[in-house]
Amino acid sequence: MRKLIESTFVTLDGIVSTPEKWSAPYWDEEHTDYASSLLREADALVLGRRTYDNFAGSWPLRSGDWYTDKMNSMPKHVATHSPSDLSWNATVLEGDPIESVAALKELDGGHLLKFGTGEFSKSLLTAGLVDEYHFWIFPAAAGTGDRLFDGLGLTHFHLVATTPLKSGITIHRLVPNH
Repeated sequence: MRKLIESTFVTLDGIVSTPEKWSAPYWDEEHTDYASSLLREADALVLGRRTYDNFAGSWPLRSGDWYTDKMNSMPKHVATHSPSDLSWNATVLEGDPIESVAALKELDGGHLLKFGTGEFSKSLLTAGLVDEYHFWIFPAAAGTGDRLFDGLGLTHFHLVATTPLKSGITIHRLVPNH
């Protein structure tokens, strides 16, 4: 059975939206190494539509290193109600996306890696499908924006590991208590 791992950037004040505005100053070699280790173990991405659109707008324009080449070539499974224009090596999670992800987890292969946190993520957590989270806590406060799991009821997690980076990012690896 495959693991579903969600990797999410979040500010100190719990904001997950618009990471392009606050995350880049902290990216360094350690950041790249950790992100690479996650991608190395995965053989497919699971994305919500908004994250897919954001990624598809920039990743296909890049090339030249193994990380970029893998991001561009690996299959992407997208939860969307509007399946048009999924040209970046993607397929729609047909029918109920939660059931589709459960079926993907049953297949042989590497991990399923999910980026972005929104309504789809809340549904996956509620259904007990996320096996592990990697929350990248950035030493920045955004002030406003979409909050991590806003509106979700009380949920407990077990801390598996914490990885501090020299840039100030701290990555918490957590497992939900199902």
